[in-house]
Amino acid sequence: MGLKESSESKSSNVLLQVDNLKKHYPITAGFLSKQVGAVRAVDDLSLTVKYGETFGLVGESGCGKSTAGRTILRLLEPTEGSIHFQGDDITNIKGTKLRQIRKDMQMVFQDPFASLNPKMMIGHLISEPIRNYSNRSEKDVKDEVIQLLEKVGMDSETYYKYPHEFSGGQRQRIGIARALALKPKLILADEPVSALDVSIQSQVLNLMQDLQVDFQLSYLFIAHDLSVVKHISDRIGVMYLGRMVELTDKHSLFAKPLHPYTQALMSAVPVPDPSKRSQRIILQGDVPSPASPPSGCSFHPRCRYAKPECSEVRPLLKQVAPDHQVACHLY
Repeated sequence: MGLKESSESKSSNVLLQVDNLKKHYPITAGFLSKQVGAVRAVDDLSLTVKYGETFGLVGESGCGKSTAGRTILRLLEPTEGSIHFQGDDITNIKGTKLRQIRKDMQMVFQDPFASLNPKMMIGHLISEPIRNYSNRSEKDVKDEVIQLLEKVGMDSETYYKYPHEFSGGQRQRIGIARALALKPKLILADEPVSALDVSIQSQVLNLMQDLQVDFQLSYLFIAHDLSVVKHISDRIGVMYLGRMVELTDKHSLFAKPLHPYTQALMSAVPVPDPSKRSQRIILQGDVPSPASPPSGCSFHPRCRYAKPECSEVRPLLKQVAPDHQVACHLY
């Protein structure tokens, strides 16, 4: 167990606190389907999200960030660990209690078309959660949906149209409006702009920032693109093979990344000015399988600074600078 933000966890400023979260998928074999192993998709993850904050969770594909997000929202059942939301332990709640929590924790999906029912009008898509949680009149609900559509930059006629009539960026705006329908406190945005054209990405990100102020939202923003995360996040956690390897505010991370994996990610970020480009760090080998992670530091087979200790002892996430935590034996 690494160093957690214990001082923050005691503060009323913390909306979400995740401690030592694990999500393992059993591997079975034989006639009786006996468990012979486990895929460690998320393995001992701890983080906090403050009120009004955007916490960015980054890492390459397969590192477990999307699984972590869905487990935090209780769309997946956690294997171990605890999840506290607004001070309440929601790790194992079910039924009516979980349903009540749902309206305060919403999600914006990666693929805006796949997340919208093609047979439903946009107005019905957005009003469905409102109807599920209230007994308001049809006129009140319709008026609120139209206001939400206008908030995300769509006109009132959108209410009567279907998802196939819109572009990818417009569909994502509609998905954001649906997530806002119940006025949640936390929105999990899982790669919300990765399926969009670059020219549209900044518009959607700016919209999300404006809505964050208007609706007093907190975001858990999952992405693999560091330039996107830098644009919108306050603090950033870097994941590798199901574990957090570095956690700090965005300015510290981009000014001085400490973990060798973070340094490699940073070197791949395109920089327009050739004079400011750093030498590209090419990682050797592939990401190990989460079903059979390496001993010690999970990054050591690909690390240029690896020493014998790295393959034997797992480094803990520890504070090495003010508000800067890293899991590496170099520090």
